[in-house]
Amino acid sequence: MSTLAALARLRAVRTGSAQRLATVRHCHLSERPMVFIPLRLAGEAAAPLAAMAGTDPGHPHLLVVPQPRDRDLRFAFAAELAQIVLPYVEGFLKETETVERRGAEPYERCADAPQLLVPNRAALAFTLLLGRSTRFRRAEGPHAVHPSVPVLGRWLTFFAQRARHPGSALLPAVTEALSLHWATGQSALEDANLASLVGWIDPPPGTTGAEAAREAEDPLVWPPAGPATDPGFDAEVLAPAIRAYEEAPGERAAARVAEAVRTQLDPTWRLMWRAVDLLRGLPEGRGASARWELDRGSFTAFAEQVAEGGPPQPKHDGAVAAASRLARMERAQASYDAQRAYDDPLVMAAYRLTGEAFTGTVVASDPANAEGEGRGRKLRPLVTVRTGDPVRLAAGAKLGTPERRGQQAEVVEVDGELVTLKIVKGMGRGKVATPGAVPESGDQVCYAALSDEYQPPASLPASEETPWTHGGPPPEYVPSPEDDQEEWS
Repeated sequence: MSTLAALARLRAVRTGSAQRLATVRHCHLSERPMVFIPLRLAGEAAAPLAAMAGTDPGHPHLLVVPQPRDRDLRFAFAAELAQIVLPYVEGFLKETETVERRGAEPYERCADAPQLLVPNRAALAFTLLLGRSTRFRRAEGPHAVHPSVPVLGRWLTFFAQRARHPGSALLPAVTEALSLHWATGQSALEDANLASLVGWIDPPPGTTGAEAAREAEDPLVWPPAGPATDPGFDAEVLAPAIRAYEEAPGERAAARVAEAVRTQLDPTWRLMWRAVDLLRGLPEGRGASARWELDRGSFTAFAEQVAEGGPPQPKHDGAVAAASRLARMERAQASYDAQRAYDDPLVMAAYRLTGEAFTGTVVASDPANAEGEGRGRKLRPLVTVRTGDPVRLAAGAKLGTPERRGQQAEVVEVDGELVTLKIVKGMGRGKVATPGAVPESGDQVCYAALSDEYQPPASLPASEETPWTHGGPPPEYVPSPEDDQEEWS
C-alpha cells in the first residue's frame, strides 16, 4: 500500500465515507458486460452449486445443481451455462476490423470483445477451476457430455488465465476494480466483501459508509458474494433442501433448492450492477482503451485457435512457455503502472511521494543543445526544472512525461530544488526540435521514472531446445482419456 492510499484510508475512517484514489477509470467497461456469479458446494473445491448470469440487470438467468455431488447434474449445469455464455462470446466474432501495421501485413481483429464480471478474486479462482474441470471432457465415449461443455471450459480457462495479465479487463473481479479507485476505512481483507465495499462507496441516503458497511456484515441481509456460501445458510436451509431432493427427486424438490440459492444470489446480483454504475460514472483513462485493444487481440487469437480445432490448454506450462508467460506479465505490469500514473495525477502523486517522480516549473530551456560533430551530431535539448518534491533519482536515470507521451529524458544533475534534464527521444526527426516538443520556461511539467515503451519479447530457446537443467524438451501435449477422469473436487 502506498503512503497516499494509507492516508486516504485514514481520511475515510475519519469522515465515514470512501475516498477517491483515482480521477479516471483505469479499467475498460463494456457497454454490454455479462455478470457471472458462481456458487460452489461447501467442502467441494470445484463442485458447482448454482450460478446467476446475464447481461440484463432485470432478467438474470439462474442455474442450479440440486445435488452437486451428482456427476450428471453437474455437467447438465455446465451445458446450461454454455447456452448462456457461448452465444454471448460468439456474438463478438461477427464484426471485425482491419489493423494496419508499419512494415508488416495488416491483420483482422474483432471490433470488440466480451467482458465477464465476477464479484471477487475467489470467483476468479473458481472460474479457472470450472474451466479446467470441463475443457477436457468428451462428447463421445464414457461419461460423454454435451459438445458445448468442453468449448465452454476452454473459454472459461482463457478468461481466467487472461485475468492474471496486468491491466486486462476481460474478466475483472469487481471488488478489485472498485478498490483500485476508492479507499475505504476498512482493511483490504474486508474490501473483498462486495456488500461492505459498495456500502462504503455508495451508502444509502442518511447513513455513512461506515454504517452501511456494518449493516453489510449481516449475512441474512447481504449474503456472501460467493463462491462460498454462509455456513448458517448451508446448515439450516441448503442441506435440508438437498436432502429432500435426494430422498424424492423431482421438480418440486429441485425448485426448493433453486429458491434457496436465489435468496443468496439476488442481493449480489443487485450489488454487481450498482458497482457497474459506480465504475461507469468515472471517465475512462487513455491507457484503459489501449489495454482493451490488447485484450481484443488476445480474444481474436484464441477464437481462431478454437475455430481451427486446436487442443485444449494443457494443465501445466513447459519451462519455456512458463518463462515466456512470466516475461510477458512483467512487461505488462511495468507498462500498466506507467499508463496509470501518466493518465492520473492522483496515481502519479504516490510516485512523487517516494521520489520516483516530480512536478515543477521550467526555469531554463536550451532546445538547440547538441552533442557530437558532423554526421554524429545529435540534438539533445537541456531543460532545468524547479521542484518542491523530494527527488531521489540518480544521474543517468531515464524519465518519461505524461505531457509528451513517447518522449524520454535523462537526468543530468539534481542540485537541491533544481533538476537538469537532457531530452534524448521524442523531439522529431529534423535538425531542430519540433515546435512544442521541448518545454519552455514557465511551463508546468511532470517527469517520472516509469516507462511505457515497447520492449521486445524475451530471448528464449524454442520449446524443443529446453535445456536439461529445466527438464529437457517437454513431450508434445496430446489430450488423453485420463484427462476425462479428473475429479471436480
